Amino acid sequence: MRRLLWVLVLGSATLWACGGGARTADPVAGTSQAGATVAAAPRAQPTGSAYVYPASRRGDVVDNYHGTEVADPYRWLEDTDAPDTKAWVEAQNKVTFAFLDKIESRSKLRERLTRLWDYEKFGVPRKIGKRYFFSRNDGLQNQSVMYWTPSLSEEPKVLLDPNTWSEDGTVALGGSSVSDDGKYIAYGVARAGSDWAEWKVRNVDTGDDLDDHLKWVKFSGASWTKDGKGFFYSRYPEPEAGASLTGANFYQKLYYHSLRTTQDEDVLIHEEPEQKKWGFDGRVSEDGQYLIVSVWKGTGPKVQVLYRDLSKGVATSEESPMVALVGVFEAAYNFVGNEGTLFWFFTDLDAPRGRLIGIDIRSPDKESWKEILPQGKDTLRGVSLVGGRFIASYLQDAQSIIRVYDTTGKHLRDVDLPGIGTAGGFGGKNRHKETFYSFTSFTTPRAIYRYDVSTGKSELFRQPKVDFNPEDYEVKQVFYKSKDGTRVPMFITHKTGIELDGTNPTYLYGYGGFGISITPGFSVSRLSWLELGGVLAIPNLRGGGEYGEEWHIAGTKLNKQNVFDDFIAAAEWLIANKYTSTPRLAISGRSNGGLLVGAAMTQRPELFGAALPGVGVLDMLRFHQFTIGWAWVDDYGSSEDAEEFKSLFAYSPYHNVKAGTHYPATLITTADHDDRVVPGHSFKFAAALQATHAGKAPVMIRIETKAGHGSGKPTSMRIADAADQLAFLVEVLGVNESIE
Repeated sequence: MRRLLWVLVLGSATLWACGGGARTADPVAGTSQAGATVAAAPRAQPTGSAYVYPASRRGDVVDNYHGTEVADPYRWLEDTDAPDTKAWVEAQNKVTFAFLDKIESRSKLRERLTRLWDYEKFGVPRKIGKRYFFSRNDGLQNQSVMYWTPSLSEEPKVLLDPNTWSEDGTVALGGSSVSDDGKYIAYGVARAGSDWAEWKVRNVDTGDDLDDHLKWVKFSGASWTKDGKGFFYSRYPEPEAGASLTGANFYQKLYYHSLRTTQDEDVLIHEEPEQKKWGFDGRVSEDGQYLIVSVWKGTGPKVQVLYRDLSKGVATSEESPMVALVGVFEAAYNFVGNEGTLFWFFTDLDAPRGRLIGIDIRSPDKESWKEILPQGKDTLRGVSLVGGRFIASYLQDAQSIIRVYDTTGKHLRDVDLPGIGTAGGFGGKNRHKETFYSFTSFTTPRAIYRYDVSTGKSELFRQPKVDFNPEDYEVKQVFYKSKDGTRVPMFITHKTGIELDGTNPTYLYGYGGFGISITPGFSVSRLSWLELGGVLAIPNLRGGGEYGEEWHIAGTKLNKQNVFDDFIAAAEWLIANKYTSTPRLAISGRSNGGLLVGAAMTQRPELFGAALPGVGVLDMLRFHQFTIGWAWVDDYGSSEDAEEFKSLFAYSPYHNVKAGTHYPATLITTADHDDRVVPGHSFKFAAALQATHAGKAPVMIRIETKAGHGSGKPTSMRIADAADQLAFLVEVLGVNESIE
């Protein structure tokens, strides 16, 4: 199972949230006659620069990779807690915010964003026990509030309000799970954007917390036993005192926690002491009979599957041993549900676009497996079991199609969606007769629908009201050819009736990694860009999951250059078709998308007018040495492998900036508490870029404090971040449209 909660995901704190040949030169160095990359002499200021950047001390660190020596002059910036680094951060922010403060449109942009952002936002409700649970934000609350109600017609009651957990809104809900009877909720508390969460338990009726307190939980949810007496969760060993947030995470273990006990009393359910990179997702079947454990070892979809019979309680391994149902890492296996000993799994085994199979654990050999939903022309992204029906979510050219089947695989109907866009939700229990789902598109705010599983009828449950007219905009999907001839889809959104004269300011956003599909979605920040007369372009690059696992693999490891080629080809298509021109074209991406922007701007600096690499993976030779970075080797490869090193070194943004180059106007964004993609990536890239840039366009870095990779970022910070990025683009691209 691909854990989208912690892989290099699209952070919510982004402007657009809802997503060449080999080079041997060092960032700021030449190459010696012996072929070793060596540090160049320090430069006080790039030639031609209109800005005075803070001095970035150059070190003399040199690493040897398979016979190639590579200088890393800004290694010291990896230590985010060091006094020198903190001083550097303060100095960089001073320069950046001095630049932003002078942009006349900045305050108006923030005001307009705030007005647009101020609308009611609902999460998808879910029925658990005899209660409904859902989240809601009244508009400008820093964090959404979780509610519960015995009936959707009654006034809901507040269950969890993270806005009361801190004055500045930087403490957020880091996951939750309600017991099967609806009486208790286990929930995680995450601080300053960290992936680490402390878990607590609350009585739903009284709203009071129990004394239960679990620490060192990361990349884990909670799954309750049927009796509601406890839950399974995974955690890492407690870090050593004084350990940095950048330290690698290894040796996750699966535990069972009984209510009203201390953490040191938790029962160890499963570990692999010889496999430090393996992790475990434990899930209890709806009937409470089985614990199904997904064993992962990276961000790739391939997992092992174990199960344990819980009929004797949690039990020890001697009383009820863990059984290996799938004992090799060969494919994805996502547990959907069961009927007695018959287990249903979504898998991509022999089906890169996905299929649904049934495995009777009494006859677990592959020859006895049954195919329920075979692979089709569309990409199957997930299946839920509600009301005795399989609800299957497909992608057709990156657009949602929802189909309903009986448990034999007979097609019953399609869900009638409101249009072209993205549908999500459809959770629930097999015994339930209703479910809920959301629908959104580029010009459609996220609406919530109630779905009757037996009749197939959808009814609108909640629809937000946003201060704009969607009829003022048009959305289209085009297809273009990449460098190698591959056909790539791209969504384009803009005001109705714009002239294709090459002058439209255009925002090209991309991701292209980890099998994550980029589908239509509404964003206030996107809307603000469209109001300014901008064009929004979002291609579905290889490396994503839009066309299944083959599309994903085509953008990984030694094939990673395909992703950059797809992105560059999108830019060239937009220019060739007169949507825009280089001086009016901005590129953006976050996390893995930040890598995409970094690679594109270092390979084709003359093609773009502006670049916004956010919380990016920018040092491709050392990413695996920090936090969960080792897991990304599934997608990127590793510099420890000689062949993969050559590929990584050829496009690593930090290692491919060149002295004397005119780079596009650049605003790098990161956060000092990002413990997923550690900020050292962005720090080092900014230092190298400022030292080599020969043009007059600004190349700056905006560093958020008390924030992380994006998850849980408070609304106030999100608005400020979006306003600053928009203001930067307005300034450097020369956007003249008036701000309402």
